[in-house]
Amino acid sequence: MSGILSASRSAPLRFFTKRHGGVRNHPHHSLNLSHGVGDNEEMVILNRARLKKKHSIPFLLSAKQVHGDKIFIADLPLLSDLEVDGYDALMTNVSGIGLLIQQADCQGISLFDPVRFSIACVHSGWKGSVLNILAKTVSAMRTEYRSDPADLQAFISPSLGPCCAEFSNHPQELPSSFLAFQVKENYFNFWQVSRMQLLKAGLRDENITIAGVCTSCSPEFFSYRRACREGDGRTGRCGTVIALR
Repeated sequence: MSGILSASRSAPLRFFTKRHGGVRNHPHHSLNLSHGVGDNEEMVILNRARLKKKHSIPFLLSAKQVHGDKIFIADLPLLSDLEVDGYDALMTNVSGIGLLIQQADCQGISLFDPVRFSIACVHSGWKGSVLNILAKTVSAMRTEYRSDPADLQAFISPSLGPCCAEFSNHPQELPSSFLAFQVKENYFNFWQVSRMQLLKAGLRDENITIAGVCTSCSPEFFSYRRACREGDGRTGRCGTVIALR
């Protein structure tokens, strides 16, 4: 596991996981964090427990993600881990809740408001980009926490890079505005799509950090694209986590 963490009130605990350090074998080896990919439930629970212990997170809030744009707001402390159904963004201003987004090529984008001391974590694949779930999450933070988008700090996790983001059906799947981010025939830079959407939502460019690591290229991460090339597409899920301390 690697990432960014701080124990001060001015910064949250924030990190993304790699695929190593867990308890499962192929094709979910080894730190699979998802209950929805056919892995053994007990092993996923154990992997999540290891995650919480390593980073001193009392409870995890996660979602059965559906590539939609619904946002779940946690406004009360958790008494146990919670996984909600049908959401792709999570928000809270409650300390001690680790917001967990699961991914295997999709972006996990964490947002932090250091003024209103609130956070969000967003799952955005290409469908989430088309729905502009990022702008909707920023808007929800404005409504719920009175966040000023100019204060928000965004971190885009390792995810599918422009080297591997091939969309041969993009005329049917992607809006014409995404053509500005086409790097070669059928290939798109979704890191820059997200940057553009965050900027249009009111964030400042200097507050947007992109990891710039392609999960399909790097064996350090789970990748659905790579698993499809090499086999039947079965693979685990890494995680992007953010928590107020």
